[in-house]
Amino acid sequence: MAAPNVPSKTYNYVDRDEIWKVHVNVELESAKVWYSKWGFLTDSYKETMMESKRLKDSMMKLELPQHLKTRPPTPPEKYIQVDHSPPVPQTTQALIGWRSTVPELQLERFGKVNCGKKSFLKELGWTFEACS
Repeated sequence: MAAPNVPSKTYNYVDRDEIWKVHVNVELESAKVWYSKWGFLTDSYKETMMESKRLKDSMMKLELPQHLKTRPPTPPEKYIQVDHSPPVPQTTQALIGWRSTVPELQLERFGKVNCGKKSFLKELGWTFEACS
């Protein structure tokens, strides 16, 4: 679908420049007058910050109980020991499963995983169609 024909707007660049100059002059005049109208806010802010700093300095530091304090981290070398790997095989055929042949490097450290052979429906004495 073609875009509708929208007549382009004509701009008078001289007028736009004059409008911009007026905006800039208004900003500059506002900046000059701001302190006489709103300068009291900066004084009250400085007073508040000084009071806050004085209160922080005068307050005593609270000590955390021993059970809430964090301990420094233990270096990993203390609880992780890495043994040397067996030499890398020469061929890609021998590369497949080369680490699993060493018993110390096997993933199943606690024996083979046994999956359950029981059925909840059989334990209750229900038929398989009862669930559908």
